[in-house]
Amino acid sequence: MPASPTHRRRTLSAPFLRALAAVFVLGLTACTAATPIPTTTTAAPSAEPSAPVGDTTTGTFTFGTAADPSGLDPALVADTESYRITRQLLEGLVGIDPLTSEPAPLLATSWEERDEGRAYAFELREDVVFHDGEPFNAAAVCANFERWYTMPPETRELDATIAFKSVFKAFSDSPEESVYDSCQPLGEHEVLIRLTGRLASFIPALALPAFGMASPKALQELNANELTVERDGRKLSEFALSPVGTGPFTFTKWSEGEVTVSAFDEYWGAPGEIQTVTFRTIPHTAARLRALLSEEIDGYDFVTVDNAAELAREGQQILQRDPYSVLYLGMNQDFPGVDDVLFRQAVAHAIDKESLIEGRFLAGTSPANQFIPPKLGVTNEEITEYEYNPELSAELLDEAGYDGEPLPFHYPRNVSRPYLSSPEKVYAELSRQLTAAGFNIQPVPTEWSEGYLETVQNEDNRAFHLLGWSGSYQDPDNFVGALFGSYSKEFAYRDNQLFSKIARAVTLPGGEERVAAYQDISESIAVDIPAVPLAFPISAAVVSPRVLSYPVSPVMHEVFNSIDLADVEQPAPSTAS
Repeated sequence: MPASPTHRRRTLSAPFLRALAAVFVLGLTACTAATPIPTTTTAAPSAEPSAPVGDTTTGTFTFGTAADPSGLDPALVADTESYRITRQLLEGLVGIDPLTSEPAPLLATSWEERDEGRAYAFELREDVVFHDGEPFNAAAVCANFERWYTMPPETRELDATIAFKSVFKAFSDSPEESVYDSCQPLGEHEVLIRLTGRLASFIPALALPAFGMASPKALQELNANELTVERDGRKLSEFALSPVGTGPFTFTKWSEGEVTVSAFDEYWGAPGEIQTVTFRTIPHTAARLRALLSEEIDGYDFVTVDNAAELAREGQQILQRDPYSVLYLGMNQDFPGVDDVLFRQAVAHAIDKESLIEGRFLAGTSPANQFIPPKLGVTNEEITEYEYNPELSAELLDEAGYDGEPLPFHYPRNVSRPYLSSPEKVYAELSRQLTAAGFNIQPVPTEWSEGYLETVQNEDNRAFHLLGWSGSYQDPDNFVGALFGSYSKEFAYRDNQLFSKIARAVTLPGGEERVAAYQDISESIAVDIPAVPLAFPISAAVVSPRVLSYPVSPVMHEVFNSIDLADVEQPAPSTAS
């Protein structure tokens, strides 16, 4: 039977808190600020300093990334490093308020709900052009929506978590299931988007990088829906190698381990100081730290516990984000025995989340007993929990009939994610805990760059896998809808009642009924345990002292024309109309 609810207060050891105190203090200066205040510490002068990669006269900036992008067509990817780049190049109708993370005008200056939430009219900016010179207007908006809606099956199979399906539920080949209906120009700079029903998350969801507006001309000329090019074993379109949007930067080149973008002279908004940005792939966290300290890069993401103290000593600025991601242990119910809820309860009781977090995550990381972060205000305080109890776990395993068969456990190597900066260490502790409870764990390490995501999100001979989800807009559906709103090969989890609950919740307006609906969804997931939520991790970026401000954001909406550098002349405003 399900474990009885237990509620425990999280405590951390004094040595752990002391070890991370510097990190926590530094991070608090930049939780949600649009232009975070740098720390007062400065880097110690070197007798023979290396020439900085950032040229203070031309405004170049080099950022160390944890992995190569999987593609640069945001409609067809869902990974952090791809989105980090495409955010610079393509903009959506709706943006993110840097202080609150709430929806804010971007390419649309305003919007109006119509037909009781089944349609929205958008007023568009009139001074915007795409990087190829084509005008941004209502026709361009509709061309993008129709491209997403009518995307061929062979194209959308590229990624199991395509945002259009997650938000709108289906494509044009299943119109009866789709929430999207049509797009209609009401004038040169006014557009009406019709839905088949109320979608309360519609406006927040439009801030997803996946809904960045692309030049219709480029989509056609670069065959955006035809995956004719292969790069690092992944099929891409020509557009995904050379995207064209309206953002403050234009695509320059994608070479081995580097992507370069350049300032767009005709950008409608603030031009910013930076003229050239290079995203350099440096998978190993220690190598990223060395590159920053030797001034080869100006910043990098996903600071780990291991290198935080050294960064602080060297006067680098650690910029902490509010937690808005969840780390989980996924379970594949197509693997023999995993479909038994007693087995999954045994897994849940075998994990000590407090010990898992201690020393492996930045201060402020908290254990998770559900998949929706507290930031969204729908936390279920009475949720079914599974206290750490390896003896009970062993009993449940025996009751489930587990006979010691090897359980393949996939985990990524040589990568850092917002929810998982040190995957090898987290796997080692999880494996130790599960083994102590009687599970026969078979490690399956996979390089992230060699298709880890594709492996764990498709059919495969695995029992467990380590993964997480980072929120990109402020709505509970961004978490439970994306992960559990329909059947997926990742979990092989089938619960039509839960799917219906999630489909209903997203139609409800804000208020007590909507909160209650998501609390009920969280309870349903907790009882069935398709995956075990482990933590709401704190993530942090680090930048060098030459960076006066950086637009740190809980939802990673970090566009680099907002970066302020020391001793860089502001470019003259564009004279473009």
